[in-house]
Amino acid sequence: MRTSYVAILLVAAFVGTAHAEPSAGTDFGAQARVMFRVAACGSDDTIPERFSARAITAHCKEMAGIYASYKKAWADEARTFIAALRPKDLPATVVYPFGGGDLSSALAVYPDATELTTISLEAAGDVRVMDTIKSAKLDGEVDSIGNEIRRLYQAAHSTTKSLQAVAHFELPGTIMFALAGLAVHGMEPVALRYFDIEPDGSLTYLTGAQLEDRAAELVARKLGKDPPKKITHYWYEQISAFANVEIQYRPRGDARAPVRTYRHIVANLDDTHMDADDRVLKHLRGKGKVSVMTKAASFLLWYDDFTKIRDYLLRNLAWMISDASGIPPSYADPAGFEEITYGEFTGPYFIIDDKNTRAEFVKLWKAQPRRELPFRFGYPDNAKHNHLMITRPKTSATASPR
Repeated sequence: MRTSYVAILLVAAFVGTAHAEPSAGTDFGAQARVMFRVAACGSDDTIPERFSARAITAHCKEMAGIYASYKKAWADEARTFIAALRPKDLPATVVYPFGGGDLSSALAVYPDATELTTISLEAAGDVRVMDTIKSAKLDGEVDSIGNEIRRLYQAAHSTTKSLQAVAHFELPGTIMFALAGLAVHGMEPVALRYFDIEPDGSLTYLTGAQLEDRAAELVARKLGKDPPKKITHYWYEQISAFANVEIQYRPRGDARAPVRTYRHIVANLDDTHMDADDRVLKHLRGKGKVSVMTKAASFLLWYDDFTKIRDYLLRNLAWMISDASGIPPSYADPAGFEEITYGEFTGPYFIIDDKNTRAEFVKLWKAQPRRELPFRFGYPDNAKHNHLMITRPKTSATASPR
């Protein structure tokens, strides 16, 4: 979901010395619901007295306009269009690599998902700040994050620069993006917990005390505030005690509805880091066959140093939607997949492409009949055309594509 002139690397933001036995962890759902009310403006709950009701009301009027514009300009049309393409029997488990906190797009593509995972450089952030943040500080940060959400919704993707900026606000920007997605799609948060990924890929949920210890250790080691001294690529992963988050949610106001699960993981998906620490891949493999999406992913799946995540997708995807930053045909076809194109693609508008992978995609679009695409999905091409691609097993192609 991001724009960069070089490959983005993702690394697990796991630090500290957790020593407790696995537990259910601490539920910060109460703080998430306050943030959902005063920052994401997703409910009509009473505004806590410590905040300015006047400022929150004005902010929420602005957010309502942002949400309405996004739904009219993109989400409603994309949801209807993609629903006609999406098979009815897809897995309800969704994986969205390079996805930031882009729950808004994920729920437009897969509205019935029961488990959805995004992976990116940015840590979730500390939702506990809702207990202590000053009213004036909150007013300033919701305005700044609101502007970034507006940019995300207007462009149908966000830049890594924006994601990295909001991830370092006092208000947890990645969680804010996710809560905004819930608000747009008529959902509400039920619970929020932080977790680690164990060596076997299972999850351990963290207690408030463990998180406090980790945060204190980071301060003592002076980590997490500044970029690393050695940066191999342009962007760098965020180190935080509050890295991986799970938000349970359901349709707004329906207490009897089954609870669904959204997880955001900070992980480095390049081969060097996956060789050194494969916990994320083990966790993903444990899900079995999955529905997949990716967009505006800096064309990382084109590169030889992202073969492990690409191979994971080719072995486990049941159906995938992407822009041209998805899986190149030279990998998809031998693995038993066909790729169906929509819109027009004449080349990427940026990329370091020493292998001329772009030629594969230009050829792919030229070889197929033009299928109209009335909205942008991720990046435009170098001529500002909308484009979209479906990757699906060849044996499942029983009907003519739309």
